[in-house]
Amino acid sequence: MDGLRERKKADTRRALSDAALHLAFERGMDNVTREAIAERAGVSLRTFNNYFAGKYEAIAYRQIERMRSSLNSFRDRPAEDPLWTAIAESVLEPLLAETGENYAPTREQLDQLVELSMAVEVRNALANNLMTEWIEAIAERTGTDPVRDMYPRLVAAGIRAVTEAAMDTYIASDPPVPIVGLIRRGFADIAAGLPEPTRKSS
Repeated sequence: MDGLRERKKADTRRALSDAALHLAFERGMDNVTREAIAERAGVSLRTFNNYFAGKYEAIAYRQIERMRSSLNSFRDRPAEDPLWTAIAESVLEPLLAETGENYAPTREQLDQLVELSMAVEVRNALANNLMTEWIEAIAERTGTDPVRDMYPRLVAAGIRAVTEAAMDTYIASDPPVPIVGLIRRGFADIAAGLPEPTRKSS
């Protein structure tokens, strides 16, 4: 019974998050209200308030859910996998399951993502979730201390930097490109030590 109840709660969270994202695409972020999200998801405003503090948190939830799935995948990766390979494959796993390797949005969809990405509240909701757990998982895998050693924090910061840089490049791309390739390239560059790009001759 408890398992069924938890699944229903998870389904409600996803429905509210999806409703918030779809409304943001349709109306623009400023025109989305908690009441509209609840109505679109087919629940009461009270139910919305039981799950989320506001619309920004609701919009960020699906990405946070992907981050948690990535973290769980990372913990399950074989110990012999190189660290950055394990991280890259874990981060990409839920994204590939949802969109595949070559999905690229329309220009209109990217323009809508630009508006969402500029919302500080959305970025903060993403940034403040799961980083501590990533640090702990990285420390466990590398035999370092999550409190006293800087290394796991540097790696976690690298994960955040790659995903944010990939997203910023993704929403600025014209024509649109798949984000999976951008994330792969970002982690490959990190693993290679961020070599300086070959300069084009003038």
